[in-house]
Amino acid sequence: MSFPEFIYSDENLDQLKEKVLSQIEENKKKIEELLKIKNKTYKNFVKPYEELNIKLGEFFQPIAHLNYVKNSPKTQEVYSSLLPVLTEYYTNLGQDERIYKAFKEIYENEKENLTYAQLKVLEDSIKDFELSGVGLEEEKREKVKQINIKLSELQNSFAQNLLNATNAYEMIIEDFEDVKELPETDLKTATIEKDGKTVYRFTLHQPSYIAYMTYGSNREKREQLYKAYTTRAPENDKILEEILALRHEKANLLGFKNYAELSLAKKMANSPEEVIEFLRTLAEKSKPQAEKEFEELQEFAKSKGFDEKIEAFDFAYWSEKLKKEKINVNDEEYKPYFEKSKVIEGLFNFLNKLFKLEFEKVDAPVWDETVDVFHLYRKGQLIGRLYMDLEAREGKRDGAWMDEWIPHYVNLEGEKVLPVAYIVCNFAPSSKDVPSLLRPYDVETLFHEMGHALHHLLSQVEEASVSGTSGVEWDAVEFPSQFLEQFAYEPSVLKTFAKHYKTGQPMPDDMINRLKNTKTFLSALAMVRQLEFALFDMLIHLDKYNAKQVQEILDKVRQEVAVIKPPSYNKFQWSFSHIFAGGYAAGYYSYKWAEVLSADAYFMFIDNGIYNDEIADSFYEEVLTKGGSKPAAEIFKSFAGREPDINALLRLSGIKTVEE
Repeated sequence: MSFPEFIYSDENLDQLKEKVLSQIEENKKKIEELLKIKNKTYKNFVKPYEELNIKLGEFFQPIAHLNYVKNSPKTQEVYSSLLPVLTEYYTNLGQDERIYKAFKEIYENEKENLTYAQLKVLEDSIKDFELSGVGLEEEKREKVKQINIKLSELQNSFAQNLLNATNAYEMIIEDFEDVKELPETDLKTATIEKDGKTVYRFTLHQPSYIAYMTYGSNREKREQLYKAYTTRAPENDKILEEILALRHEKANLLGFKNYAELSLAKKMANSPEEVIEFLRTLAEKSKPQAEKEFEELQEFAKSKGFDEKIEAFDFAYWSEKLKKEKINVNDEEYKPYFEKSKVIEGLFNFLNKLFKLEFEKVDAPVWDETVDVFHLYRKGQLIGRLYMDLEAREGKRDGAWMDEWIPHYVNLEGEKVLPVAYIVCNFAPSSKDVPSLLRPYDVETLFHEMGHALHHLLSQVEEASVSGTSGVEWDAVEFPSQFLEQFAYEPSVLKTFAKHYKTGQPMPDDMINRLKNTKTFLSALAMVRQLEFALFDMLIHLDKYNAKQVQEILDKVRQEVAVIKPPSYNKFQWSFSHIFAGGYAAGYYSYKWAEVLSADAYFMFIDNGIYNDEIADSFYEEVLTKGGSKPAAEIFKSFAGREPDINALLRLSGIKTVEE
């Protein structure tokens, strides 16, 4: 079976753009032909309709991907020019009453004879039509369409402003005293020659920013860098205000009280109130321990001669020192044991043992020489292709994510189409002297993104729009990824790949045990930080708020939930791209919601032996191969035989509740 090849770059983006535009025209023509069919069925109408949009995605996806991983004026120009066209196209489809009626009729006529996945396609599509405003009068429908187009442009601007601001900033340090605590590899990366002398350059890109915030001994410089990071892209203040206003207006047009209600219409959670209560319950159970953790950190810093109050820009620095003293773990000690290719190999071996998966490295065109390509097999059968782009570089969006190019499905000719996924991270880049060495957190991140990739690649669903991560409720989509990341620090897993890149010596047991202990180090502080983001996100989507009110809500949430209060200049909202440029609007809570599922599943493995074939096969069959073909609550229940338990998340985080 063949895969499409990634042969795209700035040089041929214009041709690819033309393919997208002509595919849109082709789709419009073919849809008109489909609508003329007298007796419409799932096979002669829904299936070909779905396939037209898969084809369009196949052409557009590489453009979006390049804009994220190899951003240039050309990718920006092509991507930005296509966004409004695509948004208009999909909005027009979503508002086409003829297609909506056809889907409803097919559902009524054939519901007794369709597969579970086909029914889910129809149910999801009918709901999508209704959420696109199909039933509205012409004027309101047009208004929703214009809002969608404007929102896609604003969200793209938000992301681009953030990337530009991140690329534009540098902090030059001349005094070695200010960098003396930096680990050798980070120091080497920061060292440059300027005007004939050696200086140290730090940027807002994650590896560089994290390095100085964690090891930079000059507090003023730390604050300088922190301030630059938390005040990036001030123009986004105006943009987020516009985004919130348009989302609220759209929700009202579609008959919802606010955007939070609209966002939850296709999620597991039933109402904003249910989500807010869930988050506040977790905060209530976590905050007392978070306060104790902060007290301990403050006392520790004091014992080392630091008499000031620990501020947000001190936290990484002092918590790293406490971690070193209390658990005797420091990232630098671990990095030589986590060489990128060895970690990948170890992850593959673990997945082979757990789920009988095999990975084979293959030669294929890539967008950067550091990218690796693998074919995935199970029991000798080719399942899909995976691209891994793991090293940080200029022009690449910060963070880590999994993206999909081709879904798993069976096409009109009855042939199985194999899926293609990308994993993108921003680990320390390799140089000619030193390979890419990962921090423990990076290893966790790689396992996490692999969980998403497996969810996409292992799907056995025959209908593309509910295959893999498609059709999965947003607040359950993190379930497989969070599940897999929990194994990154498991001693039996670490022993298979944590080997020193120079000597080949395995990581000593003592180091492995210490690393395992970091899982619950300052975990309540980490918990309340995530709850702060999630609560803020849900609350700002309850009404039409302006930028000033957004700040007031953020201040109140910090008052309620945060233990470390950031300085007043911290404008976190300007860079909260998850909700203003990604898919997490009124959905950031999903990380914690899904973590209840993943923690519960993880303990089923831990409590019954990790390599328990019965449990592993059940997880593989009931969760990983089913994609979005069933509601997530049903999928979890099929796997576990019961409802999920919120206490599993507290147990995972090492949070002791008052009752205990």
